[in-house]
Amino acid sequence: MKTDKPLGHKSYGHIPHFPGSRMGPGDHKCSEGQLKIATIKPRDRHDLIIVQEKLDGSNVGVAKINNKIIPITRAGYGAETSPFLQHNYFAKWVLKNEKRFDILLNEKERVCGEWLLQAHGTRYNLIHEPFVAFDIMTGNNRLDFYHFDLRIAATGFIRPNTIWVGSSCSIGAAMEKLLGKSKHGAIDEVEGAVWRVERNELINKGKGSERRMAVDYLAKYVRPEKKDGIYLESNTGKGPVWNIDPKLI
Repeated sequence: MKTDKPLGHKSYGHIPHFPGSRMGPGDHKCSEGQLKIATIKPRDRHDLIIVQEKLDGSNVGVAKINNKIIPITRAGYGAETSPFLQHNYFAKWVLKNEKRFDILLNEKERVCGEWLLQAHGTRYNLIHEPFVAFDIMTGNNRLDFYHFDLRIAATGFIRPNTIWVGSSCSIGAAMEKLLGKSKHGAIDEVEGAVWRVERNELINKGKGSERRMAVDYLAKYVRPEKKDGIYLESNTGKGPVWNIDPKLI
């Protein structure tokens, strides 16, 4: 059944890949310049690179529209209308946590994250609730990491394991930090990492000018041998593999 998109558009796009990363249909690569800044050398002291553990679940979101909390899928449809059971469970979980999301979000904002209830290509022995938030967005604009982190922590939500904050970080160094060291209980090998490149931008040029952190771009690396969705019903011919019993959430 086709339904309207509460946002009027999809919730989240595709993050470009570094060279050598395993890509799927519809994926695309980042530019050479972006690769250099993130992994080799920053433009100058105003670049900040954050690297986080990449999670393997379902991309979902929660929007605040007309002061109402609305769970949505990556495509932007209401999670309760999804044909996939894991999204229906997400909608119910959001309802149970409605007050937390109401405190977290301002009007027209949405928090995007990974719903880890069901195993896709990586199994997790979850040591926290199944939703992991990685972005707060308004339209196409992302909240910078510092303020995102403050708001997530204040409301008790989980964010991805952060393995690096500073100058450029090579792919090899990032993957070495993640080898066997998932902070989210990954049973299988961590699939990769996500780089967030932020810029301390100059605003209000001239007398009284100031700087403000802004997200410039995101990029990611996924292990070339990673296989997508190997635990999904469409590939196993069996029932869902739950990372946590849905009855416990």
